[in-house]
This record gives sequence, C-alpha cells and structure tokens, in this order.
Amino acid sequence: MKRIAIFALFHLAIVATLPLAARAQAATPALRAEVTVTGDLVRIGDVLDNAGVKASQPIFKAPELGASGTIQVHRIMEALRAHGIVVFDTKNLTEVLVSRASRSVTLSDLGRVVAEAAAKRYEIANASDLSVTFDRHMNPLQVEPNLTDAPRVVSIVVDQRNNRFEAIVDMPSSIALRRAPVRFTGSLVETVEVVTLARAITRGETIRESDIMIERLPRTDVQTDALSKAELVVTQAARRALRAGQTLRAADLMKPQIISRDDGVTIIFKTSTITLTLRGKALGNGAEGEPISVLNPQSKRIVQGTVTAPGVVTVTDANALTTAAVNNNNR
Repeated sequence: MKRIAIFALFHLAIVATLPLAARAQAATPALRAEVTVTGDLVRIGDVLDNAGVKASQPIFKAPELGASGTIQVHRIMEALRAHGIVVFDTKNLTEVLVSRASRSVTLSDLGRVVAEAAAKRYEIANASDLSVTFDRHMNPLQVEPNLTDAPRVVSIVVDQRNNRFEAIVDMPSSIALRRAPVRFTGSLVETVEVVTLARAITRGETIRESDIMIERLPRTDVQTDALSKAELVVTQAARRALRAGQTLRAADLMKPQIISRDDGVTIIFKTSTITLTLRGKALGNGAEGEPISVLNPQSKRIVQGTVTAPGVVTVTDANALTTAAVNNNNR
C-alpha cells in the first residue's frame, strides 16, 4: 500500500508539471519568417512571436512604402541581445522577409490628375483631350495604407516645344509625401477624336459602322477638317479608294450612288402645276441630290435632272417639260 501511494503521488507530480512545461514552451519567443509593418520602424514584436513587454522597442528601419527587404538572422540576434533577449527560437531561419504595407496609386490615376492640372494651368478646355505618358522608370505612387484621399499636383511645368512635363505630386494626409514630395516626368500631348478606317474601302463602296474606328490622335497630326463623329461617315460612300487606318475628311466621302450609268430610270417632269412621268436611261452615275444627265426616249433629247430616289430622276426645266408633254401627246 505504501508503494502504491508513493507511485500515485509521483504520477500526480508529473501530470501537474506538464501544463507548466507546455506553457513555458508556448511562451518562448520565436522568429517569424515573414513580417509586414505599417510604420517607419521594425519593432521587436514584429519579428518575434511572444515578444513580451519589449515588443514595442524599435530595432531596424523599415523599407520604403510598398517595398520589401530581408534581414539576416545574425543581425536580428545582435539587435535582440542589445535589448536583453538572448533565448528565442530561430526556427532554423537564416533571414526574415520584411515588407512595408502601402496603398498603391496607379499611373492611370496619376495621369488623370496630371492632365487636369495641365488643362487648368494652360487653359485647355477638356482634360480628357490630354494624353499623359510617364517615363519608363516612373512607378505607381506608394502611400500609407490607411489613406483615402486623392493625389494632387502641387506644381506642373510643360515644355510646349517638346511636350515634356514635370509634376510634383502629393497627398494632403500622407506623412511620407509631406517629407519628400514625388516628382513625375513624361510627355503630355493634346489629342482629338477622329474617325479612321478599320479596313481599305474601294471607290464608291458604302461605309458601314464596322468599317470605322474612333481614335485619339495628337492634334498636330490631324488635319483641321478631319471628321470626328461616326454619324458623319456611316452610310456615306468613298469618293476615291481609301486605305486602312486613314483619317477621314468630308472631301473623302460622298452620298452613295443610287443610279448607275445605262440604268433604266423613271424621269419625272415636274412643275408646280404639271407632273409627267416617262421612262428613260441614265447617262452617268448619281447619288441622291446630285445632278445627272438622262436620255428622254420620246424626244431623243438629253435633259438634266436631279437624282431624287433609287432609279428616279426629277426634271424641273419648264422647256424640257413642254417638249416631253408634246412628244407624249403625239405618241
């Protein structure tokens, strides 16, 4: 009985110490393989789990906003030793990856604010008419992750000889940008919308909506009479052969021809009081509203009329009407 009692007490002692050992093991500081910080400094609690009361102590400078870097473990050990932390689990790591959290402002968003600032500075009616291209080495703007305000251009200068610009950008609530405003450079070009051809068009061919594109081109590359609206082009015909990609002008287009040479046509001789209809033959091609010569088969005379509908030519010459009426009565 005495042996059994001693064994039971020994067993209870072991069981009682197990939670303590587990808690001690769980509380041992341990390195993290990857760290994301939001401020300028890397603190003990950022790199160590279970850092304890010294968690807020800074030990390294953080990377730039949006950037990452690695810290060798032997450097971390030296920094922690300086703060009295000697025992911790390295987890067999050789380095720790540290990233700086940020909010990224895209180049597209920056381009809009640069265009707006340039339009205001140089009295251009629409910022949307300005095309902004940043230099290749320009990257999106990185600011503190909790910021919600929009970027603004503090100053902008455009060299109008070569369209180069330089703009200083900040955000009112960004401490980082207040310390060091960011300079962006690139080119800024005023553009206009124009109608161009998606494919080659033959002479006389009617242009459909699928044949055209609306593009923005530098204003200096566009003729002043270039067309900018699709409705001015669609259903019109090519006055001459047109190439793919060509910018269209009114002079390139005409109404579609609805009468062709040698077509049989209806000739309507018309005044305010008399209307006479005959059949005739077209002696040329014609679009609606255009003048055309037709042969009057009764008189064998050539008369001038106007194309008023497919296969219809209207003549308003009183003399031609009289001749046609006489010939019609003598049939």
